[in-house]
Amino acid sequence: MSANNSVTIPVPGYDISIAAEQLDTLAQRVKAVAPAHRYAVITDSNVGPLYAARVARQFAPNELVTITIPAGESQKNRDSWASITDQLLDSGFGRDSTVIALGGGVVGDLAGFVAATFMRGIPFVQVPTTLLAMIDASIGGKTGVDTPAGKNLVGAFHPPSAVVIDPQLLDTLALREIRAGLAEAFKHGAIADAGYFSELGEAPQRLLATNPAERDPEFTFRLIARSVHIKADVVARDVHELGVRKVLNFGHTIGHAIELLSDFTMSHGDAVARGMVLEAQAGERAGLTQAGTSAQLVTALRAAGLPTDCPPDADIDRMFAVMRGDKKSRAGAIEYAIPTRIGAMAGADRGYGVRLDDAVVRSVLTGPTAEVAR
Repeated sequence: MSANNSVTIPVPGYDISIAAEQLDTLAQRVKAVAPAHRYAVITDSNVGPLYAARVARQFAPNELVTITIPAGESQKNRDSWASITDQLLDSGFGRDSTVIALGGGVVGDLAGFVAATFMRGIPFVQVPTTLLAMIDASIGGKTGVDTPAGKNLVGAFHPPSAVVIDPQLLDTLALREIRAGLAEAFKHGAIADAGYFSELGEAPQRLLATNPAERDPEFTFRLIARSVHIKADVVARDVHELGVRKVLNFGHTIGHAIELLSDFTMSHGDAVARGMVLEAQAGERAGLTQAGTSAQLVTALRAAGLPTDCPPDADIDRMFAVMRGDKKSRAGAIEYAIPTRIGAMAGADRGYGVRLDDAVVRSVLTGPTAEVAR
């Protein structure tokens, strides 16, 4: 990766830095933005063996502890939150502490929620290690855990002190996880930048090689930087998701229901890819979305190896129950983020939360249009 590939993107209250080889200078950055008496690295069983020691050796022996949870979305729950906070208390951590979230979206959300609630709030730094976390989950200050009723239903807005993105960490990421991250990149293009959406069509050739050495680092850097710019711009305009930030939920109302009902055996990226297509199809049937928008999504997502259909065994009634209990619902009505076309979103006059007739959505989930999208 070129030495010139370095950028800092400001968000209200903190900066997002994107550059190679940042992991080996992480302690310096953390101590500058979140000085503390002691530090806790929270990571998982996939990332910890790869990178935790590289971080730990930058600190004095008694200055840092590493807490490792099993990998997987199923671990993002209140039991894990309780276990981590208990470990911090048992280790003598106090309010003069800082949390370092080293991992993907699960670790970032969980570690952020620990930081938001421990001693009524301590600083934390996001160090995302997956593409999805780099371009989406680590940005915006949303923290939380899942419950049996839905994803991220218990949480808090707690912005990090910094987000440190080192694209070289993607070299150890499984290809399926890179695809999952691409789903969020396509989302960013779909909601805000048709040109970027089109450019992402190059991803199968330039980013999805099995051998990391055959991937294009310049393309990877541009992808990360553009997605971060898009999300950071939206977050800066609406930190607490009272209006325009709702556009970032495109694909997530249906996608979260699909993901939850799979018992998290389906990746978040796969679920969001399905959700985007299905929500765009519903928007077309409701007359809000330009005809052919869902077809554009299907073509792009399928080329990247992402699914685009409603799972054939989906329990539609349960999906509606989950969606109605989602935090995006208002007064018992399900709200969606719906595109007018690739690069633009509907509902500006309604705070970007769009209500659709349940019958329209049900027809998409069960009807022939969803079948065509496979």
